[in-house]
Amino acid sequence: MRILSLTHSPLARAELFGDVVRDEGHELVEWEIVSQGRPSANRFDAVLVFGGDMNVGEELEHPWLHDEYELLREWVASGTPLLGVCLGAQTLAHALGGRVARAPEPLVGFYETELADAGAADPVLGALPRRFEAFNANAYTFEVPDGATELARAAVPQAFRAGSHAWGVQFHPEVRREQVLRWWQDEELPRPLEELVDELDAKIGGWQELGRRLCRAFLAAAR
Repeated sequence: MRILSLTHSPLARAELFGDVVRDEGHELVEWEIVSQGRPSANRFDAVLVFGGDMNVGEELEHPWLHDEYELLREWVASGTPLLGVCLGAQTLAHALGGRVARAPEPLVGFYETELADAGAADPVLGALPRRFEAFNANAYTFEVPDGATELARAAVPQAFRAGSHAWGVQFHPEVRREQVLRWWQDEELPRPLEELVDELDAKIGGWQELGRRLCRAFLAAAR
């Protein structure tokens, strides 16, 4: 398959997912919409949309967001398999009419997350355990759009499916340790950095295995 990796920042790319895509024998096309503009919607067999430090609601500052919303609606309408991560899940929710807003408090680190019954039965999210600790790095959250199905929840919604081919996850299943440390360098964090790094080091190995499992499940569903 020819898979698009749609990104918004050099610090939020396909990372672990890129490894899995290539290991499974697929072609990964990396495209940063901020600098490269809108890609063609119909040249790809599946789409991955990753995170960034911008937010839904900042369209005056980032006018390309309008292009992304249109692309997401086109992919959902055409049945193109799609997985949005963090900002990618939020732009997908917004594009489909869901509300995206600042979370009651930032989620930084690992949070107990539970699959709904629909999540446990889902071909993609069902690859994860019924309960797991998910790595988050976000200050915004989405409401599940009308007609979509909530698949996982922590303090806020963590995953949904729109139709049968589009998924959004608030958590970050694709991350590498070095990537996360760069995110935290200049951020105002809700917990001491040393505490967060200790937690990351203790849990990143198991979390990356779940990330690989999730990516392989998405690729299998896309096929």
